[in-house]
Amino acid sequence: MITAMTDEQTPPGARRDRPPGRDGRPTGGRFATHDLDLRDDVVVKRYRSWERQEPLREWEALTVLAVHAPGLAPAPVLAALDAEPPSVTMTRLPGIPLRGDRTTDDQVGALADALGRLREALPAAVVSSMRPAVWTPATAVAKARTWAAGQQPGSAAGPVVRKAHAQGTAWLAGPDPDELLIDPFPPVLGQGDGNRANYLWDAHDRRIRLLDWEDSGRSDRAFELGDLLEHVSRLDGDLDAAQLLDRIGLTRAERARVLGFRRLIAFTWFLLLGPEGPFAARNPAGSWERQAGRVLELLG
Repeated sequence: MITAMTDEQTPPGARRDRPPGRDGRPTGGRFATHDLDLRDDVVVKRYRSWERQEPLREWEALTVLAVHAPGLAPAPVLAALDAEPPSVTMTRLPGIPLRGDRTTDDQVGALADALGRLREALPAAVVSSMRPAVWTPATAVAKARTWAAGQQPGSAAGPVVRKAHAQGTAWLAGPDPDELLIDPFPPVLGQGDGNRANYLWDAHDRRIRLLDWEDSGRSDRAFELGDLLEHVSRLDGDLDAAQLLDRIGLTRAERARVLGFRRLIAFTWFLLLGPEGPFAARNPAGSWERQAGRVLELLG
């Protein structure tokens, strides 16, 4: 199936201050889920896997955002959903990813504005009609419990790692994670991926735009915020979580749920970064120990 947006639906092209990458050359890496063909005004995203309907999810999210929140994300241009590999073509946006550096006050404010617009611009009926995101609270709790049951720190682990494992496992076995599964607030459209590389800072317009919607869908706002704040990409930079949450303006009940999800996701990454976890080889030495400290900080 080939789907294209009309000229009326596609906003003007982006400027020349582009994200890093070679025009016309595919980008990707060993652990990437897709390859990007960066052209002058568009990006062609070709998917390496699509069993979770990643191309369709991305196309649907970009289409909804183009209608209700234009400029917040790339505009959809063309979808080849039945090709092998499937691809989605979208406008190329200016800016640099938030990942890899200390986030400034201006960037934190722009991030809060972008997340607020994402929540407020989409009608409730539209969000409710969308399929659930790939990474949901129920999935996260179930996977964390499975991974925790099959892992032990090992004799070589230091005291901080051992303490984080013990406290995290105890918290995970308690009632708090199950209580998080009941969301009393309206759902939001979520990216389903808190990687900070998915947030693009445009210094010219002083705004942030949102990338990578392949796992997106209907989601829990507190869960999305917890994922953003505790995704392993935080090890590459520094984002003031308290400042961001203050600017977003959460209620006390929302803050409590965000903290619960931060604990869940931080401990999940602790398990994934351990010697038996699948992400140990992808991150620098010492990442497991740093993540252990984060778990203890959030559980303290």
